[in-house]
Amino acid sequence: MLTLSPPLPEKRLLLHACCAPCSTAIIECLLENGITPTLFYCNPNIYPREEYEIRKNEAMRFAREKGLELVEAEYDHERWLQEIKGMEKEPERGKRCLKCFSLRMAETARYAAEHGFALFTTTLASSRWKSLEQINEAGRKSAEQHSGTCFWEQNWRKGGLQERRNQLLKEYGFYNQLYCGCEFSLRPDTLKEVQCCKNEE
Repeated sequence: MLTLSPPLPEKRLLLHACCAPCSTAIIECLLENGITPTLFYCNPNIYPREEYEIRKNEAMRFAREKGLELVEAEYDHERWLQEIKGMEKEPERGKRCLKCFSLRMAETARYAAEHGFALFTTTLASSRWKSLEQINEAGRKSAEQHSGTCFWEQNWRKGGLQERRNQLLKEYGFYNQLYCGCEFSLRPDTLKEVQCCKNEE
């Protein structure tokens, strides 16, 4: 078991969850360390809505399995598009990603402050495709805006968690997405599949 050292001696935290595959090993590790997470599903970047719902339902499935609460934030993709306007052609790990992380961490910090969570962190830090520096910057700045909240800068890629993630993915048969979430991260071949699903709604 990976021994965790959170920045605060809290037994509960708010865990921003991007999807089930990225969340499972982290949740398991937190529980093994005596920390109970409340999942906060705040992902207005995900496109299309059908994709958003699939990822949410998979996250809820694992939360129920572990007896945990999942809180769903508002899904407002149009507002998200307005916030990242002008950054559509930015490369992955560019300014658009930082802005996206900042928007989601800001909402997570706000919810944490309003509901008595002193500590929050995110499963985004488990993805090797994302910039850990960007994620931590977004988390720190969001915590600074809400007195009494602290962002836990944990690298969730280490300590065997990637291997355990892959085991749990197979064990539970989770839907494993092929792209980050927003339409600007889609490959041309994946975009065709997503647009086809969108047209069928």
